[in-house]
Amino acid sequence: MSIQAEAIIDLKTYPIDRPESVEYRSIVRIVKEGLSDDGCVVLPNFLSDVGLSALVEESEARKSQAYYSESKQCNIYLGNGNPNVADNHPQNIFMERSNGFITADLLGEGTYAHALYYWHPLREFLADCLSKKELHIYADPISNMIVNLCKPQQTFNWHFDTNEFTITFLLQGAESGGHFEYVPDLRTRRDECFDEVKKVLDGDRSRVKRLELQEGDLQFFLGRYSLHQVTHNTGKSDRLLLIQSFTEMPGVIGNPSRVKDLYGKTTSAHKEKVDDRSRSDQLLD
Repeated sequence: MSIQAEAIIDLKTYPIDRPESVEYRSIVRIVKEGLSDDGCVVLPNFLSDVGLSALVEESEARKSQAYYSESKQCNIYLGNGNPNVADNHPQNIFMERSNGFITADLLGEGTYAHALYYWHPLREFLADCLSKKELHIYADPISNMIVNLCKPQQTFNWHFDTNEFTITFLLQGAESGGHFEYVPDLRTRRDECFDEVKKVLDGDRSRVKRLELQEGDLQFFLGRYSLHQVTHNTGKSDRLLLIQSFTEMPGVIGNPSRVKDLYGKTTSAHKEKVDDRSRSDQLLD
């Protein structure tokens, strides 16, 4: 029996399949305003009970195949540092990265995650909310749709995203800890703002915000310019977060070196791609 994407989302509360409706336009307006103000918006209980349960079940079944990077320490740019700057420069401050990833190739056709990701009405809704003319499926077969797995005592250190925006669904929260924290607009398109970044890394929490995400929530986040982290999972259960990536241009494939480092593998789709930067700015990753 084919999986119906419509059953995964609470369409009564979020009628994203009815873009002509007043409710749809109201939701889009709320998201746009929130992203403009803060770069982060949460739509609570976006997933249906049935959808959430199914997504958790298939993620749990694949946890043993999750990849954990051999690099346990990295800077906020997920890089190796810079010998040409001071030791206490943000590029040379290294932190623990211990979370794992269930990769897209493990969530192929026949899974609820795949059905949700490829459902066109969802993509059109996300594009409207993000003020994009059109969104395309990220062509990378390893990382276009992944589950971030944060087991007890694991964490995902402070970092910036390579992509302008990310779309995430909390599938299972930690019993304690595992909080999503962020600092809105800490850097700009043209300025790394190293001094402000270092304040956060040195413990200044005056600009840090914490989200109280609930299972089933959809989160829009502009992570290219906002520093963010997932704090240590101090509970006994795993934290599971479904991450969907989209692009404004078709056919975009991830940088092979980055894909290999984060997810432990590449495919034939990566062999023709040179390790280059496909960025709209000159910021550090």
